[in-house]
Amino acid sequence: MTTDSHGISPDTTPEEFWDNFYSAGDRVWSGRPNAVLVREVTGLTPGRALDVGCGEGGDAIWLAREGWRVTAVDVSRVALDRGAEHAASEGVGDRIDWQRHDLSVSFPDGTYDLVSTHFLHSWLELPRERILRTAAGAVAPGGVLLITGHAAFPAWAPDPDPEFHFPTPEEVLAGLDLADGQWDVLISDVHEEKVTDPGGEPATRTDNTVKLRRH
Repeated sequence: MTTDSHGISPDTTPEEFWDNFYSAGDRVWSGRPNAVLVREVTGLTPGRALDVGCGEGGDAIWLAREGWRVTAVDVSRVALDRGAEHAASEGVGDRIDWQRHDLSVSFPDGTYDLVSTHFLHSWLELPRERILRTAAGAVAPGGVLLITGHAAFPAWAPDPDPEFHFPTPEEVLAGLDLADGQWDVLISDVHEEKVTDPGGEPATRTDNTVKLRRH
């Protein structure tokens, strides 16, 4: 059986890949919320939130602390279990519903006052545009859709794939295929974020963000 440079064989499922990814260490991410989420959601009236591709739950836990009722979705049971344990230790376990979905196959039911997804990228094939269109459809009237993605590989990325394309904010908006007159574009930009690289050193990463409000 052949594998690619990321050790992915042709029959590797998303659940297998991401469970292996998260099983490689006690924690992959910092546990802190994404800076864009904090910046763009602070001040919104808490309601029902959907965290699409929640990973180990840093964003979902922050939202719960801020008063939101959160549905947190990921394909990896390892990540979800880790997030649930972290949420319980923070005293917000009862405010988060952890759901496993392979988003190329299924999506949580209902509508939400906030639908947020950060860095929905994958080494596996992923119908990202279709998933984001579904996410937009889950935004309740008056609700907010927040999408943040990488604009380029970070400087520390090992062997970045020159063929990989990170969508621009304009491409994200076009891919959403939104009905005319039903949404306000609040943010559509490329920005730099101060982060810490894998070696623990200060670094800068370039990301893009799209924020919309449904009428």
